Amino acid sequence: MTEFENRPLAIFYEHPDWFRPLFAELDRRDVDYVRIDANAHVYDPAETDVPYSLVFNRASPSAYLRSDAESTYFTLDWLRYLERRGVDVVNGSVPYTMEISKALQLDILQELGIPYPRARVINSGRVAPTAADGLRFPVVVKANVGGSGAGITRYDSLEELQRAAANGSIQLGIDHTALVQEFVPYADGHITRVETLGGKFLYAINVFPAEDSFNLCPADACQTTEGQALSRSACAVDAPKNGMRVERFTPSREIIEEVERIAARVKLDVGGVEYMIDSRDGKPYFYDVNALSNFVADARNVVGFDPFERLVDYLLQRAGISTGAHATAGAA
Repeated sequence: MTEFENRPLAIFYEHPDWFRPLFAELDRRDVDYVRIDANAHVYDPAETDVPYSLVFNRASPSAYLRSDAESTYFTLDWLRYLERRGVDVVNGSVPYTMEISKALQLDILQELGIPYPRARVINSGRVAPTAADGLRFPVVVKANVGGSGAGITRYDSLEELQRAAANGSIQLGIDHTALVQEFVPYADGHITRVETLGGKFLYAINVFPAEDSFNLCPADACQTTEGQALSRSACAVDAPKNGMRVERFTPSREIIEEVERIAARVKLDVGGVEYMIDSRDGKPYFYDVNALSNFVADARNVVGFDPFERLVDYLLQRAGISTGAHATAGAA
């Protein structure tokens, strides 16, 4: 028996509505767990005895959009603290560091030889036109720390980008870093998101976003491509309609292998990798790696099973926890 066995599982979360399905599945199985609010937490660096069998990190880089509490960089410090004390962390400091840096994501894709839309990294809006030299327009300026489509602006011409740079309207985000990246016109009006669990393929969906929307969170989808309304129990925004449609999709073996290579490289335990097919050349380009997944809305109807059931199976196996204890919902 290890020193962490017989201790509760901890869920470190930021947005309560996103995690209702996870909490419900844990409760259904009578799992001993605690909920830790990422927006209001404290830890003691001198404390060496951590009371959890495993910590599941579900903090989101887009937290700053919903709360005055800035959990992004606090989360990274806490994850490293846990790891130094030997606590097993699902989606630990390595994938979380990748999650909060789109620049790092591109660096990793470059290292792996996986194609992505051409981009430059900037730390001042004034240099955005210079950074766009040699890129195909339209381009997007994309905040390094984003999420849910936040901090992305499209520019259709160099002149438009120059005007924005001159009037100071280009926003770079909370770390004052951004990408200037080619906007890829995706074939057939959709992007593809591949979900992984334990670093392996779980399922994939095609997401058909509303026109001019960069929010591609599949939990926000409101209907299938056949027009069937979806129940959005994990939706971040309680809007009745947003025009986003989804369908189940099975990528090629080559795409799945590329996704699993990415997951292995960044130690991604649970998350999604997004790519699109460029309508101009018919080739796939990867553009986002997400260490936070809310899974697709109404998954049973879309992909044929409940991913939260498999997620809890994975967490219990990692933590060495057997069901039967009473769940707790206290704050820590």
